[in-house]
Amino acid sequence: MIKICKYIGFVLFMVTGIAMAAQLPSNISPQQLAQFKKLPPAQQQALAKSMGVDYNAIKAQLNKSTQNIESTENKPLQQYFPRGTQYDEEGNPIFQEDVISQELEKDDGKPKPFGYDVFANAPYTFAPTIDIAVPEKYIIGPGDILSLQMFGKENNEYQLEVSREGQIIVPELGPFNITGMTFLEAKKYLGNQIQNKVLGVDVIVTLSKLRSIRVFVLGDAFKPGPYVLNSLSSITHAIFASGGINEIGSLRNIQLKRNGKLITTLDLYDLLIKGDSSNDLLLKSGDVIFIAPVGERATIEGEVTRPAIYELTKGDTFQSLLQMAGGLLPSAYPSSTVVERFNRQNLRTVVNIDLSTQKTLKQSVNAGDYVRVMKTSELYEESVTVIGAVTRPGKYQWKKGQKVTDLLPNIHAYLADKADLTYSLIIREKDIGRNIEVLQFSIFKAISDNNSVDNIELRPRDKILFFSNIETDTAKTETLDDFALTKAELIERAKAKAEENYKERMFWQYYNDDPNLVVGSNNEADETLKQAYLSLEELTGTAKNDVDIKDLGYFSRKRMLAPVVEQLRRQAASGEPMQIVEIDGAVKYPGIYPLSKGAKAIDIVVAAGGLLESAYLVKAEITRDQIDDEMANKLTLSFNLSAALKDDESQNIEMKSKDRLNIHHIPAWQENHIVELKGEFKFPGKYTIRRGESLKQLIERVDGFTEYADIEASLFTREKLKKMELENIIKVSESLRMEIASKSLAQRDSNQGLDYEQARVLLADLTKVTPIGRLVVDIPRIISKTDTDIVLENGDVLYVPTKQDSINVVGQVQVATSHIYQPGLDAIDYIELSGGLKKQADDERIYVIKANGSVQIPSSGNWFASNEHTLRPGDTVVVPLDSSYMENITLWQVSTQIIYQAAVAIAAISGI
Repeated sequence: MIKICKYIGFVLFMVTGIAMAAQLPSNISPQQLAQFKKLPPAQQQALAKSMGVDYNAIKAQLNKSTQNIESTENKPLQQYFPRGTQYDEEGNPIFQEDVISQELEKDDGKPKPFGYDVFANAPYTFAPTIDIAVPEKYIIGPGDILSLQMFGKENNEYQLEVSREGQIIVPELGPFNITGMTFLEAKKYLGNQIQNKVLGVDVIVTLSKLRSIRVFVLGDAFKPGPYVLNSLSSITHAIFASGGINEIGSLRNIQLKRNGKLITTLDLYDLLIKGDSSNDLLLKSGDVIFIAPVGERATIEGEVTRPAIYELTKGDTFQSLLQMAGGLLPSAYPSSTVVERFNRQNLRTVVNIDLSTQKTLKQSVNAGDYVRVMKTSELYEESVTVIGAVTRPGKYQWKKGQKVTDLLPNIHAYLADKADLTYSLIIREKDIGRNIEVLQFSIFKAISDNNSVDNIELRPRDKILFFSNIETDTAKTETLDDFALTKAELIERAKAKAEENYKERMFWQYYNDDPNLVVGSNNEADETLKQAYLSLEELTGTAKNDVDIKDLGYFSRKRMLAPVVEQLRRQAASGEPMQIVEIDGAVKYPGIYPLSKGAKAIDIVVAAGGLLESAYLVKAEITRDQIDDEMANKLTLSFNLSAALKDDESQNIEMKSKDRLNIHHIPAWQENHIVELKGEFKFPGKYTIRRGESLKQLIERVDGFTEYADIEASLFTREKLKKMELENIIKVSESLRMEIASKSLAQRDSNQGLDYEQARVLLADLTKVTPIGRLVVDIPRIISKTDTDIVLENGDVLYVPTKQDSINVVGQVQVATSHIYQPGLDAIDYIELSGGLKKQADDERIYVIKANGSVQIPSSGNWFASNEHTLRPGDTVVVPLDSSYMENITLWQVSTQIIYQAAVAIAAISGI
């Protein structure tokens, strides 16, 4: 990314130059024109426009300078970058930031030797800057050039070089010997001498140019050898000039030798870690810098500021090693530090030490030690966790005597809008084995009365669960900590998990397109529809964005209670009954729930979201396991639910392990079931039906049909049949894709192949098929006879169209169209009226879809000659595709039949 940004900047620089040149044509360089000419014309115009210059002027300049550009094509471009810059294969400069980022990408995470990267990639021509103040103690020597200025009675300026004899010669004044003097001494000496010889002048002496010195960098330098530096160079300057220190060189034993004597030893750790450069002495000509081999090393990693491999010196202790590593991080757990070291038999051993004690810190570090500073536990002490449908989930400080309302004093500010105010849980660890117990409370009651039993006193490590009022149909395995995350964290985690499942990845594609969608569905039909669209999308490669996905209710009971119930199952043992119960029947959220401490029957009803309107209050039932004479028996307990709701202790039975509470429905209770009548009814509309009411009875209720009704062309649909049709479409689509794939593999080496375009069109058509849920019914027979009728269900729809006068022809005919009904004509006649059959038509499988949805297939070779196959208005003649044209794919016929039948049904509905 750094490289791309800088390259763009380089191109912009070139374009800016061209833009300026467009205004001043004579200033355009051939290189700039050549760079601009390489761009496509559209980009040239866009860049010229963005810079506010005339593109035609630039174009003219390009044409004018073509010969000049060609003459300079083989010449190297002017260098705009520092010497030593490397370029990639495209000619773009490789910047130091790019090298660093590439090295970081290659980092394997293991500790590296400390300090060597400081000298890495150092330029070999490195020399210290000389535009600095010359130290007063600088020793003047041969080769230095002094600037001498005299002003006053005489005004003169001289550049005087110190000769090999240590003298400078001032014109008209003669030689002056300054060898061995410091710069300060030389200034005073020359000033006094010249003022004594020339009266009435002032003298200023400066050092205008430093002499060069020749030093040797030897040992384990990156490129050992002689180097010429200026006289202000120090030991580190010489190391930079040699390219740094190689990996087997020492950073702590760099020797400066002069005339065969050791002058000083430089420890680069003092400079790199402490910033101490006191031993970085200035060099003299002939000095030798010797880099010794690296000494003993120790590695430290883990919770330290600067994990690395460090070179040791005599007397280094664990304390000094920690100092070199920058000290411990706040997350370190020094009391459990692990040291891997070699014993006397040269075998690897492990030693546990406590770096929090002074005794351990003063111990010596051995060569080869590998010190691993452990991380402290991620568990929290003296804290409680708020989880679920709250505005600010997470961990909070625990204080002695703290109650629930101390954490959540207000409903509106602390609880989510869809939070359940009647049912909340506290998950508490009851022993050091981390076994849990469950406490149930109502946050509404706790806030309403701080002294109520629902305002439970908290203990350290308690987890407080708040549920939403939205429930899902499926439970996923989570941990309780997963519910203490923010919305953004939840989305990122869900996206990561979705990588394992194709259909979930497709859903998140929908989510990214519309962030208002939330994963999941609280309606079984919607969930099935979503999965169907995802499956069909996989088959065809097309996208469906009209999936009706409802709110998931991430903090639903089933999702959040799943880990709690699982933990209660695991910790159950002999003598420790499983603390779970089950509730079923006329409650909002039937299922398995944790058995809270001291819970009674009504508490479990509250846990299940409360009673439904259809609940039977006179009687409820508890089924319980009871051990008698070492035999398990089922015990049934009946109680008055109404009395239990009124706090009658005799009826509000205390629940026990694995109890099953059944809340009965009111006998013969049913919700409003709606059936819709459309079309030519005297009173069309939606009607509430009685339990067991039939279609004939409903038709009689609405006074039958109008005089224009075509009851033989009626269309009856049912909701549960839509689901069955949808599943059938999915199965046919998947089977068809697999059959096409197998055919293509079998014919890979042959010249014959499938018509993939036609196959893709058919799969796409299957994707677009809308399930109708049609049930073929004979309305005339239902009305006229008593032995034929249909019991209605919720969601049923009956369409009765107006009398029709046309016959439809679809499929493999020349022109698929509709014709005016003519008595006496059969299917073949109408096919001829549509231009006849296509070459790929299957003339042996022609069939008719009757107006009421039934399908008629001829029983003999004479098409529709008998009265039983007589056509009537509203019928559709279907000419299928010959499967031999699609390499005998058997499912082709089924697929086309689904499409044709759906099309006929939709046309019938839309015509009402």
